[in-house]
Amino acid sequence: MAYIALTKPRVIELLLVAAIPALLQADRGSVHLGLILLTLVGGWMGAASANTFNMVVDYDIDQVMKRTERRPLARHAVTRRAALIFGLVLGAGSMLWLGLLASSWLAAFFILLTILFYVFVYTMFLKRRTAQNVVWGGAAGCMPVLVSWAVITDNVDAETGAWWQAIVLFLIIFFWTPPHTWALAMRYKDDYEAAGVPMLPVVMSPEGVTRRITIYTWVTVLCTLALLPAAGWVYAAGAIGFGAWFIVMAHRLEAGVRRGVEVKPLKLFILSNNYLAGVFVALSVDAVLGLQTLSEMTTLF
Repeated sequence: MAYIALTKPRVIELLLVAAIPALLQADRGSVHLGLILLTLVGGWMGAASANTFNMVVDYDIDQVMKRTERRPLARHAVTRRAALIFGLVLGAGSMLWLGLLASSWLAAFFILLTILFYVFVYTMFLKRRTAQNVVWGGAAGCMPVLVSWAVITDNVDAETGAWWQAIVLFLIIFFWTPPHTWALAMRYKDDYEAAGVPMLPVVMSPEGVTRRITIYTWVTVLCTLALLPAAGWVYAAGAIGFGAWFIVMAHRLEAGVRRGVEVKPLKLFILSNNYLAGVFVALSVDAVLGLQTLSEMTTLF
């Protein structure tokens, strides 16, 4: 159980949720079940490797923060050496799995890039040095869509979706990550401060943090709208409906902070998970059904 905890299963769940709509949207109307399963397993190993390395590097601060003090390394359930070997095996296994079994060395390259970026750029450099850590470091969490897109395009002979769609999906997650993480950091501000991690709520006033949460929320929703031409009405309804909900709740959090009343940022953190899941489920359903895209509808007129 300690080794499973090293992989951060709940974080991986979110990454896999992001991978599935890309696997389906890349070849709308078709469900390549074998490729989906291979990609999810390979992606799981890659994400598990990155998360394990993250705990190895953050061994010191995890012991200080109440939110992380029960992690395997912090409570000495696993040695750092054993965790490092575990992470290396998972990382190598992920690349070989995607390259050999999923027949996509491009996807394997994206996994390697994800691990290196998450460990060396985010965990070892950005996290402890700048309040912009989750803005740029969040790029690692966007990579599952590129991995998924690469697997489909490398294996499907039929014409697949253009890569610009994968970039839009990447940007949706990229801009979603800061408000999602800052809402959590507001709740655990004292933890980050004690550990010396300059998360935005530690170095900026609550008013400034919530203002930025609102801005990034708006940009996230606008990014989802950029994908409308390549999707049908189910996705359009989901993107607009869930997007309006997300924006309203972000504004409510900001308004509460400005009024000086007690707020519950963790509520927005949970909502942000539901928002992303809702939008991606809508896209997945839309892609599986192979609905006529909005751009195809407009050509009829």
